[in-house]
Amino acid sequence: MAENCDHNCESCALNCDSRTAPQDFREKLNALSSVGKVIGIVSGKGGVGKSLVTSLLASALQKSGRQAAIMDADITGPSIPKGFGLSREHCTSDGTNLYPAESESGIRIMSMNLLLANADDPVVWRGPVIAGAVKQFWTDVAWGNVDTMFVDMPPGTGDVPLTVFQSLPVDGIIVVTSPQELVSMIVGKAVKMADMMNIPILGIVENMSYFECPDCGKRHAVFGESHIDALAETYGIDTVAKLPIDPALAALTDQGRIGEYDCPALTDILAKIEAVNE
Repeated sequence: MAENCDHNCESCALNCDSRTAPQDFREKLNALSSVGKVIGIVSGKGGVGKSLVTSLLASALQKSGRQAAIMDADITGPSIPKGFGLSREHCTSDGTNLYPAESESGIRIMSMNLLLANADDPVVWRGPVIAGAVKQFWTDVAWGNVDTMFVDMPPGTGDVPLTVFQSLPVDGIIVVTSPQELVSMIVGKAVKMADMMNIPILGIVENMSYFECPDCGKRHAVFGESHIDALAETYGIDTVAKLPIDPALAALTDQGRIGEYDCPALTDILAKIEAVNE
């Protein structure tokens, strides 16, 4: 037993000797919902484009004819609705269930920013309350029939990622990083957490990997040379994607039209996701 154990197994990821029996902390899915698979999008630190990757993957899946959904579990820093041009009036309730907003292409989305009176209101909550909100997105939201739900998690290995891993039936995760060597080091923490929770890593995405000059076509490593291939080899990850810095993508996101962007660089990652449980 760990020296500082508080005997609250729900807040701990370790399989220590104090556990008297296997424990299942998974929450019951809303009765008006059916979710085929759940994919977590994680990062070791903030600012690497995790929400961007979540949005692009969901959009690509929706375009393929599958029903995609996004649970924005980054409660204190929700940015998913902005990229799809959604606001509070797009989310409704019948007094018992919450109903997710839908993007122009039909992606079902639930985010704390769809519940706040003003989009710039801060969420000043402690960890347990934030974790409880994430659980309610699973139990209280009527998602309908969903093929794949993407869960955009806050960075790091704290309360919310642990809550998601323990409370939701996560089938796999995608790790998002950027070229800096420091970020690559921090990614190891997220990878090892997933391993502790026995959740497979389906792929790794390096965002802002390069900038391609529109005049000469030459690629420039704006944030330094990529370490993604070596990082993937270190952790035995066989599917890698490198996303460029693209002003067109930034413009569409700012306009709430991220769903219009096509991202062929994510094709292999998407194929790995679709292969889960099939």
